[in-house]
Order: sequence, then C-alpha cells, then structure tokens
Amino acid sequence: MSSAAEQGQDARGTRSERLPEGLADAIRATAEEIAELLRGAPGTGAPVPGLVWTVGEVAAHLAQANELMAEVAAGRPHRHGDGTPQGIAAANEQALAAFGERQAEPLAAMIVTQADAYLDAVAEHPADETLMTPLGPMDRVVLGSYLLTHMLGHGYDLARALKRPHMVDRARVALALPFMVQAMPRVTDAAATAGLNARYVVRLWGGGRFGVTFTDGTATVGHELPDRPDCTISIEPVTFLLMALGRCSPVGAMARGRVLAWGRKPWMGPRFPEYFKAP
Repeated sequence: MSSAAEQGQDARGTRSERLPEGLADAIRATAEEIAELLRGAPGTGAPVPGLVWTVGEVAAHLAQANELMAEVAAGRPHRHGDGTPQGIAAANEQALAAFGERQAEPLAAMIVTQADAYLDAVAEHPADETLMTPLGPMDRVVLGSYLLTHMLGHGYDLARALKRPHMVDRARVALALPFMVQAMPRVTDAAATAGLNARYVVRLWGGGRFGVTFTDGTATVGHELPDRPDCTISIEPVTFLLMALGRCSPVGAMARGRVLAWGRKPWMGPRFPEYFKAP
C-alpha cells in the first residue's frame, strides 16, 4: 500500500497533468501568498484602494469565490448573477452581506483550502468537460485560469492595501490569458461599443497575442489575428492584466512606456480598455 504522502503526491501529479504546465502550481502558490498577506496583516478593517471593501471583505469575497469555483469544478453548478458584470457585482455584494467572517486566519485557511479543492476536482473529472460558470460556459482548464485571474486581481488589491509586494508576474499573466480571451466578449460594454467596427491585435511582451474584432459593436476575440488590423497594441504583461481588471490607468501606463500602439489608426489604442468592464 502507498503511504499518505505518496497518495498526496499522486493526486497533485494527476491534477497538474490535466492542466497546462504551471497552472496548478500558480493557483496553489497564489492562494498561499494571499494567505500569508492576510496572516501578516495588523487587522482586516483597513480600506482597499480603489474599492469600497475593506481587507476583511476582500478576503471574505475571495474565500467565497474560491469555494464557488471549486464547487463548479466538482460538477455542482451555482447561479451567481445573470452573467453580466453588473449582475455578478450585485451577486457578490449579496453573498458578502450574508457571510459574516472577516478575521484573517480563518479566511486565509478557506482561500487555500478551496483553491486546493478546485485542483482535487480537476483530478477527479475530465478537464475538457463544459461547465456553467458565472461568466458562461467553460471547461475546467479555462475555469482554472479564471480562478487564478480572480485571485491575482484581489491579491493585488490586498497587497496594495497592506503595502506589501504583489504576486502578479509575467508567468501568471500568461496562465490567465485563456480566461481573459474567452471572457472578453461577455464583459464588453455595450454602450461604449455601440455601432463600433474595428480590428485590433494585442501583443504581450515576451509572448502571447490575440485578436479582437468589433462588428457593429459585437466583439469576437480569439488567437487567430484579424487581417489588416486598424490598431496593434503592444503591452507589458503585468500592465495588461492590471489594466484589464481595472487596476491600472491606460493613460498612466502609456506615459510610462508600458503600452505602445501603431497601425492604420493608432489613436484607437487608448480607447481599447474603455470597451470592456470587469465584474
């Protein structure tokens, strides 16, 4: 019979093999780094820059979201909003109001435990099975990318609030990209893109690229690049993720040389982030 340690190693190996290289490790490490931030915090009542939530409320939201994604990955779908950014935001507020825990230690433990529960679910179910998530249908691989992206965004929030280094890096942004590409059409701001016809290519420094085509305001996003793009955007990866999640100003990023735009209509570059609204 194998030991408990060997069984644990086997489970980690199985779930890692079913995900893109590095994704399982990134999910686990990000959850643990967020937990360490919380455990080292002097308290959880501090405000979080750019949000209406406190440190404790962001941590509680992360614990709830990780649990929801683990449940979805295990084949137990949950309704959470109506699939729009506005609906998801409203559902977040409602769920947070019904959940009273705000202390660092229990929330840190929940964040890690539920991230691991997602990985366990991957080991037990087909990775390519389509699941219903708050942002529409996706398989367990893209759901893992979603889980990582969500933790990175709020991990960044907590790091800023606690004045500690954040955990967003190029390798993790690359692993977040599958979710970002799939989710972008669902988070398009219909008012901002009404009647828009445009073709963009977005290139991340060091690798990673995708195309976005707007046809009468409807966005099509994919790794196949459009012919004769109106605008090509070249962007530093961490800046891309933070900008996509609403944590970074396009104007400031361009002023620091972290975003470049060229093509037939380069002036369309600064407008691009305005076409999407993160939940």
